[in-house]
Amino acid sequence: MQLNLTKPICFFDLETTGVNISNDRIVEISVLKVHPDGKEESKTWLVNPEMPIPAEVTAIHGISDADVADKPTFKELSKEIYNMIKDSDLGGFNSNRFDIPLLAEEMLRADVDFDMKNRVAVDVQTIFHKMEQRTLSAAYKFYCDKNLDDAHSAEADTRATYEVLKAQLSRYDELENDTKFLAEFSSRKKFADFAGFIIFNKKGEECFSFGKHKNKRVVDVLEQEPGYFGWLLNADFPLYTKKILTAIKLRQFNNKLS
Repeated sequence: MQLNLTKPICFFDLETTGVNISNDRIVEISVLKVHPDGKEESKTWLVNPEMPIPAEVTAIHGISDADVADKPTFKELSKEIYNMIKDSDLGGFNSNRFDIPLLAEEMLRADVDFDMKNRVAVDVQTIFHKMEQRTLSAAYKFYCDKNLDDAHSAEADTRATYEVLKAQLSRYDELENDTKFLAEFSSRKKFADFAGFIIFNKKGEECFSFGKHKNKRVVDVLEQEPGYFGWLLNADFPLYTKKILTAIKLRQFNNKLS
């Protein structure tokens, strides 16, 4: 089964210092780029996170402070990584909720203007959970009849994710071999940002999903409580969330001028 692609798709996996999207950092990233003609290219980078890797995290993915001490920082690698993915849709396992948001944070910290405007994201975990309710290792065994011996190795997880998606397409007739369909099928609630602090209502308007202004339109809150915008920018929210808020604020300002 070959993926029916109109543009390249990059399957990727991150190993990190933890699971906090705003504060944790990448220690390894592996990208498998699949082109519409079936050509594949892959690259794996170890990354100096510029912060200690907790022992309990090293116990999971096996990457220690010593392993990355002499490796380049993400900022030093950011342009190379971005050049590999910039023309591509994205695919991963739990990527919509973790890998893409954290990658976006790292890109923005490195002054790379990363966004998802012209790409879609296929989350293989969501397809799997909707169909079978299991884990990546179980998915690999279930769909591919193989054991994932190197689980939590970014390269092994990336390759397994790609193989699982192809097997899913072979198994389920209701799945269309089309990245836009797969992205829609593997998406959860519609977020304006990656972290889910800004959601869309039924009219497609941005609303806050938390706090005292939960379910209120962002434009209404910014209009009625101007100081709230400044508080959000100075608070510990993801950079991509702040980028979206700034874009809404600028759009609101421009609408007043027109």
